Amino acid sequence: MTRILCPVCRTASHTFIDPGQATTYLACSTCAYWFKSPEHHPSLPKQKQRYDLHENDPDDPGYRAYFQRFLDWVLPQIPAGGRALDFGSGVSDLLATMLSHQGFDAVRYDPIYHPDTRYQAHRYDLIVSTEVFEHLSDPMAVFAHLAERLAPGGYLALQTQFHPNDEASFLQWYYRLDPTHIGFFTPHTFREMARRQGLEYLGDDGKNKVLFRR
Repeated sequence: MTRILCPVCRTASHTFIDPGQATTYLACSTCAYWFKSPEHHPSLPKQKQRYDLHENDPDDPGYRAYFQRFLDWVLPQIPAGGRALDFGSGVSDLLATMLSHQGFDAVRYDPIYHPDTRYQAHRYDLIVSTEVFEHLSDPMAVFAHLAERLAPGGYLALQTQFHPNDEASFLQWYYRLDPTHIGFFTPHTFREMARRQGLEYLGDDGKNKVLFRR
C-alpha cells in the first residue's frame, strides 16, 4: 500500500480508490485530512474554467443568503468592526461588501479574479475564507499565511464541508465530485492546524464552519 506524507501533519497517509472515477485518494489517520492524489489536481486554467461556470450574482437573494448564514454564525462570536479580509473571494466582492455594511474596513483577494497582493501589507482583525480550502494543494501553507496576517487577537473564519471520515460514506459524498475539490477536512484536522500555528480553536458548527483566534 502506497504511503504518502499528509500535507497537514506530515505523517503517513494510506490510499484508497474510487473505482467509478478511477480516482486515488489519500487519508491521514492522524489528523483526518483526506486528499486527492496529486495527479488528479487540476491546473489553474482548468480550475478557472470550472469557476467561470458559477453563477455568483450579487443581486441573487439566494447567493446573499448563503453569505448571510456564514456571517450570522461568525459575527456574534467576535468583536464588531476592524479591518477584514475576504481571502479567495472569487469573482464577486459581495462578502467584502456585506462585511463593510457590518462596520468592517473590508478588502478582498483572489488569485484568479482579484490578484491584488497589497492586502499583504496589513494585519486583520477578521479574515474570512469561504469554500476555498477544499481547492488547495497545500492547505497548511495557506493556513500559516493567513495566521501571519492576523492582528493580535484577530479571528480567522473558514467554511468548507467536513467529510464523513468513513470511506464508504465518503465515496457516496456529493462534495468530493467537483473536480476542483482536492482536499477535505474534519474539525479534528482544523484543531491540528490551529495547534501547529499557535491559534486558538474556538469551535465549529459541526457541518462546514470553523473559527480561530490568534
